[in-house]
Amino acid sequence: MNVLLVVAKAPVPGLAKTRLCPPADPTQAARIAAASLLDTLAAVRATASAIPVLAHTGRFADAECGAELSTALAGWHLLPQRGGTFADRLANAHADTAAAFPGRPVLQIGMDTPQIRPALLTAALGLFAEHEAVFGPALDGGWWALGLRDPAYASALREVPMSTGDTGRRTLAALRGRGIRPALLPVQRDVDDWSTALAVAADLPGTRFAQAVTSVGGQLVNGHPR
Repeated sequence: MNVLLVVAKAPVPGLAKTRLCPPADPTQAARIAAASLLDTLAAVRATASAIPVLAHTGRFADAECGAELSTALAGWHLLPQRGGTFADRLANAHADTAAAFPGRPVLQIGMDTPQIRPALLTAALGLFAEHEAVFGPALDGGWWALGLRDPAYASALREVPMSTGDTGRRTLAALRGRGIRPALLPVQRDVDDWSTALAVAADLPGTRFAQAVTSVGGQLVNGHPR
């Protein structure tokens, strides 16, 4: 079995999805983050033959939808994030997952792509049969997925500035500098700002994420609130 690793922060008001404010207020932004995480957890849970792992930061006891998140995480292997920078926390999450599940490939995603579905995750995991790595670029220049047959290569992330317009390009360069040539996954949108939240929600009718977004902006019509 492969490992599906989700890296996430507890959706605490004032600390989660603050770039959605305004029009969302801090509590609404945290509820959108919680919905995104819940949809992501459900997709991972529905992916066959995968071990679910969460590397987390923050207190779920203080989070929006904390009780629902705790229920959704029943049976998951939970790891606290460690490290001073986001790059270090990502690399350490891979290392800690590898220590807990030695010899297993790890596919890591975040909580910013609630549109990801089990079929895409299954296809990504299937690429490990012929590729030593997989990489999912994001539309904003970052990335939404990194899969490594040998998670030790995630140490390459430590030298990459995160959350920039060329994080994806520099991550690929760091991996290729170590002889790793990832298979590429479809480009996805990361939900980082309100316009992206609207666009993603418009494609996800009936999901927790879409409901949380529309609770702020009203009914979506062609990707925009009515």
